[in-house]
Amino acid sequence: MEHVHSDPDAFRVPASLSAVGTRVESRILALLDDELARWQAVDPDLAEPLTSLRDLVLAGGKRLRPAFCHWAYVGAGGEPDDARVVDAGAALELLHTFALVHDDIMDGSDRRRGLPAVHRQFIAAHTQRNGQGEARRYGEGVAILVGDFAFVYADVLMATMTDAARLVYDELRIELCVGQYLDLVGTAGDGYDPVQAGRIGRYKSGKYTVERPLHLGAAMAGRFDDLAGPFSAFGLPLGAAFQLRDDLLGVFGDASVTGKPVGDDLREGKLTPLTAAAHARATGADAELLGRIGAPDLDDEEVAALQDLLVRVGANDEIEAQIETLVDEALTALDAAPITGDAQLALAELAVYIARRDR
Repeated sequence: MEHVHSDPDAFRVPASLSAVGTRVESRILALLDDELARWQAVDPDLAEPLTSLRDLVLAGGKRLRPAFCHWAYVGAGGEPDDARVVDAGAALELLHTFALVHDDIMDGSDRRRGLPAVHRQFIAAHTQRNGQGEARRYGEGVAILVGDFAFVYADVLMATMTDAARLVYDELRIELCVGQYLDLVGTAGDGYDPVQAGRIGRYKSGKYTVERPLHLGAAMAGRFDDLAGPFSAFGLPLGAAFQLRDDLLGVFGDASVTGKPVGDDLREGKLTPLTAAAHARATGADAELLGRIGAPDLDDEEVAALQDLLVRVGANDEIEAQIETLVDEALTALDAAPITGDAQLALAELAVYIARRDR
């Protein structure tokens, strides 16, 4: 298969992603609408957390994890209109939503998908109502529960899956928690080890975005044993490329497109391969400026100066080159994977899209 990095359509959302995303979104909304009706009848206040969850799902999201699961399932011989793969994709999307809500609390983020972060919504609601107690504790407490709702509903959707699929899903969830913890440790530390930075990205995002959803689709089709290796050979480098692009967007992305303020990763002091590469190259005043990463009072002028530094010392180019190399590795592995041709094409389109995306 010809690799398609230079295709001018590579920046557009491929049909193989949008079609899956539409079905998954409809499944989630049907579930949440039923739950809203059920729990509002018990107490009208219960509409608030469930509506917040529903709004966050509707606000955007790329639906990448459902798409990788779907095309792995189809590639392994599964029927594309099987309702079970829609449920699995919806579970993955709700699990991702759970992670986003909790991640925003841990990072102190203000916005997500163009909306106030869930904890910020409920902090503001508490303040407007002049509620008793501390607004921050209330808002963060409600947001934790919103994330928990998403986590539990994901489990509900996975209830009818095979034992093999459930084992993959459980491993995915454990790895996600491992990655979140490593991210917190990396942010709290003062080191700039590129190996540690890569490990954080691998477990926090890369594996649960690409490799494990592929494994889940293969397990659902009864082909985990023969496809786990080929899908890892494709999914691990692609997951790494996905996270590297995320790192770049966290520093250089357009806030109107990404839905998050530019520079948040710099203010939070995220340990990423991008910042590790800059620290390995910078000296003198540049090194001193890099020392400001992680300062909560980092202002817009300093963010702009850090952006310029990352480009000037070559860290940005280094990460872009790594992304290209990783995508080549992934596409070469995909060429050799024993799956159907339509799935190969769809997965190749997804690979180029997630490596080149702008959000």
